[in-house]
Amino acid sequence: MAGLGEHVTAMVRSHASGDDSAFYSMALQIAAREARQGHHLLADKIKKAVDASRQGAPSSNVTKLAKPRGDLADLIEVTHPEVSLKNLVGPGALVDPLKQVIAEQRQRKTLLDHGFDPTHRLLLEGPPGTGKTMTAAILARELALPLFTVRLDTLLSKYMGETASKLRLVFDAVAERRGVYLFDEFDALGGDRSGNDIGEARRILNSFLVFLEQSSPESVVIAATNHRSILDRALFRRFDMVLTYHLPDKMQARSVIKGRLGSLMKGMRWDNVDAHTDELSHADLVKAAEAAAKAVLMRGDTLISGDDLVNALDTRRMASLG
Repeated sequence: MAGLGEHVTAMVRSHASGDDSAFYSMALQIAAREARQGHHLLADKIKKAVDASRQGAPSSNVTKLAKPRGDLADLIEVTHPEVSLKNLVGPGALVDPLKQVIAEQRQRKTLLDHGFDPTHRLLLEGPPGTGKTMTAAILARELALPLFTVRLDTLLSKYMGETASKLRLVFDAVAERRGVYLFDEFDALGGDRSGNDIGEARRILNSFLVFLEQSSPESVVIAATNHRSILDRALFRRFDMVLTYHLPDKMQARSVIKGRLGSLMKGMRWDNVDAHTDELSHADLVKAAEAAAKAVLMRGDTLISGDDLVNALDTRRMASLG
């Protein structure tokens, strides 16, 4: 009941502060909790009530902020993730710092009252599909905050020439609206500009560095990149924390697959499977597990064999290489 009590407390606080997005997010988390406990009718009622309330909600200031308009609507995509920290498979060197970020953000008022900023600027780097974007979603869910994904492609194409001013819009939102802000594929913005590529690109990066350094500790700003080596060196000291992601080892690969397939792999013999998980990312493993499950269920079986999984893993590897 402690978990439910925390959810209800968070709902009351979000309602009192007028933060509709956080209120609805917590309500949906309660619905998910009830569904996991088998209370599907209650969970469905909660979800329908949230949907009806969102559709009929008055146009309050908070609602407008939760759904950006004008230029900001082109720059930010808003979601309310449901993935939790327990879904992230990784070593303690990765998971423990994330727990620390969550703890500091939950107690940010205490820290701020004593003159300390909670960790709120994170750089995530590592190969594609290793959990960087998922981490942003996890932080949003654990903190009962919306996830705002910044559309860097729009920022650097449609608004080229006025990118710095649009970045200011984004960081104004960081200060005005508590949330998790994700700059995905960040190397497009933060790549090293030490060569001949100067002018607008340098001004954009310099503007980002200034805005990042001044960013509000009430929100979490995350930059994620697959290419740490090409990032401008000036970036690293501006972040409170840099986390490195790696391809999963054999035991982590097992955890990823088990987490997706559950009882479908009862009695699985891993001896012949482990070697086929090498060089596959977390995302590849999930896709392979899903492919194996669908093939098995469509032929009328209820359990996945080692051969089923090996075939799916090998097919996924060939697709990734291709």
